[in-house]
Amino acid sequence: MNGTVQSVAGRLAVRASVVAAVLLAGGAIGASGAAHAQDRIAKSNDPQTQSAVADYNAGNLGAALNEFREAAERGSRLAQFNYAMMLLNGEGTPANVDEGKKWLRKAADANMSHAQYVYGKMYDDGEFVARDPVEAHRWFLKAAEQGHVQAELALANQFLDGRGTGRDNKQAFVWYKKAAQGGDMTAQYVTGSFYERGGDGVDRNLNVARAYYAAAAAQGDPAARLKYQQLSAQLRDQKEVKPQ
Repeated sequence: MNGTVQSVAGRLAVRASVVAAVLLAGGAIGASGAAHAQDRIAKSNDPQTQSAVADYNAGNLGAALNEFREAAERGSRLAQFNYAMMLLNGEGTPANVDEGKKWLRKAADANMSHAQYVYGKMYDDGEFVARDPVEAHRWFLKAAEQGHVQAELALANQFLDGRGTGRDNKQAFVWYKKAAQGGDMTAQYVTGSFYERGGDGVDRNLNVARAYYAAAAAQGDPAARLKYQQLSAQLRDQKEVKPQ
């Protein structure tokens, strides 16, 4: 694939700490005290986990920590994840990285896709652990196969860069397109770039490219807006000069 797409991916790729990754994904606990996403609360049938979330949102961090711990010990994946984040961030308790990593791994092993993504991101960024792109790839793949959009984007970036896996632009496109269809603005822009240029198994299609740029532009990407305008003009000019 042309270097233009690769540079675009590098420019727009999410590169953040574990805490920021949780916040960006709408996850539960971050150092800023972000509220838990309502859809994730609704998916928890554990009253103690719900109570813990309510205490966390109210600023009762000590109570929330204890409630998350008790629910985590009973096997609640959501509580395991939230308890891990509080331990890693030092909320309601002094930071305990080893214990936090242990509970995050439990949630990831229990097949919670967001925990798998955050666990992989730790290794991708070298946050709390030695950087290991291969291990990151393994966890990104687990989460992406469950439809986790940010994991799909992270996996696509790895395939494009050859980080943690062999460079494979065709696989990169597959995962960028999945993330784009899941609504990720970055992936929408990069998918548009693939269709605009063609190659790597992708048929060049300016109309499809324009549609992906439009989707990213609608989410506020100024570069995508410019690309949409350029392709719209190009397609209009082509239509005007088309032989009758």
